[in-house]
Amino acid sequence: MTKDNQKEFKKELGLLDGTMLVVGSMIGSGIFIVSADIARQVGSTGWLILIWLISGLITMIAAVSYGELSAMFPNAGGQYVYLKEAYNKLIAFLYGWSFFAVIQTGTIAAVGVAFSKFAAYLIPAVSDENILYQLGSFKLNVAQIVSIVTIIFLTYLNTCGVKKSKMLQTILTIIKILSISGLIIFGFALAAKASIWNSNWSDAWTPRSFNSDSGSWSPIGGTALISGISAAMVGALFSSDSWTGVTFIAGEIKNPKRNVGLSMLLGTVIVTIIYVLTNLMYVAVIPLNEIATAKSDRVAVVASQYIFGDIGTLIIALMIMISTFACNNGLIMAGARVYYTMANDGLFFKKAAKLNNASVPAWALWAQCLWASVLCLTGKYSDLLDFVIIIVLIFYILTILGIIILRKKMPDTVRPYKAFGYPYLPLLYIIIASGICISLLFTKMSTCGWGVLIMLIGIPIYYLIKEKETV
Repeated sequence: MTKDNQKEFKKELGLLDGTMLVVGSMIGSGIFIVSADIARQVGSTGWLILIWLISGLITMIAAVSYGELSAMFPNAGGQYVYLKEAYNKLIAFLYGWSFFAVIQTGTIAAVGVAFSKFAAYLIPAVSDENILYQLGSFKLNVAQIVSIVTIIFLTYLNTCGVKKSKMLQTILTIIKILSISGLIIFGFALAAKASIWNSNWSDAWTPRSFNSDSGSWSPIGGTALISGISAAMVGALFSSDSWTGVTFIAGEIKNPKRNVGLSMLLGTVIVTIIYVLTNLMYVAVIPLNEIATAKSDRVAVVASQYIFGDIGTLIIALMIMISTFACNNGLIMAGARVYYTMANDGLFFKKAAKLNNASVPAWALWAQCLWASVLCLTGKYSDLLDFVIIIVLIFYILTILGIIILRKKMPDTVRPYKAFGYPYLPLLYIIIASGICISLLFTKMSTCGWGVLIMLIGIPIYYLIKEKETV
């Protein structure tokens, strides 16, 4: 804490709040959409379920590994702090730079637009086809405006104190869990058919690729299979991301040495179970061909129409609006704490290091809001999400490798919790995630290459900041 900033974070969040933040931030719109693309990439029911299961298990391994770090450094900033302690300020800055430039703000923008797109089902005027202004190739539509308004509203709510935002987060996330659980239960009870289930599982492990132009399937293997799995993993891993948000707000968690790690474990387990059960419901209700060819990839809409009839579209639209709203609240709440910690290290705007009268980093919240709103207007959020996954994975790998480094660097530091399955599970995560990164660089260089480039641009920026400090 700097001398001119004597305010401190208030410890307002318990284990339930932390767990709901993890669940709420992880579940956005992905589970309602991503399965269509996975089905097209791998072309079989067994591989579809396996992709979701592997993504969930990878995420849980990472979460139980992070538990050691969160117990060692129970302060605001989370992953940024872990990287700084394990490596140096440069590596930590590269993470913080990527986090602000793309990872958190790009995700907030995309989730905000997803909210607007599904709001258009209830209010047709709220559509990305409703163009308000056009200048050359730039088009300003109503969906973008609504997205920005929701981001501004949630940012304002978060500036009023963590108590109000945590209440909204917990209530909306519980509603989200109950509504998705209801969809799963009603799906199995009202619309599941043995003929569809048996057909979908009849050739469950033969990987195929879907040709959108001809509408036909073709068997794949070797490099094509690796490419398909890599592409499929991107969507599943995105849908399982943002579980680290609770580490960023550790300074506001009661008993953080216990509750931060436990929140991550409980949250990732809950989400993995929900995701796998949801996909099992999909393949019990919808033929695999229809999953792969769902209009605009909205698999949940197709499932809901099978379950509830025509009103199913409106039910799913409302569910996704609640889901994305809660998701963005969690992302907005957590993200600003990283910039706050960076500012205290002299690596971000100085004003971001100050807490307002409600003991929250209001300036950092509004800076995040401004850049996320700009990304909404550019219309490039889908591109951002496509290549950001490689940056996310690189820093997850570095952070989990940091556990091994810190065991040697700080052997005498008290570790209230030690990584489960150390060193085997952390090493397993590093190997799997590294394999996915290498595969993505080979198969999706055009997008993932840009992600790595954005991260590396942070290096000269870091040294410019350091040079100014020494002048």
